[in-house]
Amino acid sequence: MKIEIISIAKKEKSIYDPLYKDLTKMISRFAKVEDTEIFPKDVAKAHIISPNASQKAYTKALSEYISKDYSITLHPNGKLIDSYEFSKLLNDKMSVKFFIGGAYGFEDAFLQKSDKVISLGKLTMSHKIAKAVLLEQIYRGFSILSNHPYHK
Repeated sequence: MKIEIISIAKKEKSIYDPLYKDLTKMISRFAKVEDTEIFPKDVAKAHIISPNASQKAYTKALSEYISKDYSITLHPNGKLIDSYEFSKLLNDKMSVKFFIGGAYGFEDAFLQKSDKVISLGKLTMSHKIAKAVLLEQIYRGFSILSNHPYHK
């Protein structure tokens, strides 16, 4: 299985990189993980203009990544699910793409292109923290699906 995480983010070193690496290694028993961070000039310019312009720029930047693969967008107003429901999102899929937005979230047009829109919780978190939580839940989801004791 292939998991791809696509986020609106500047490519930069982070204190979270060792955690991402550890979680990705744990997941590698079940799936290959690709992490793609994009922050084109259009997004940087849009951040100066308005939240609405930013959302439109995110949609434009991410549109090439929406494909026939199963796509899940993380959004504060998405469906709140538990780890067991999350594991079902991974079950019987060949490829899953997760989308993490920028500071202003996603416009409805992008959300409608997604197969699922979920929330990691009601708390606001940076994309770096969201990615760490997502990776942990991916590992937990695969552990649940394979009856591995990690999730207990």
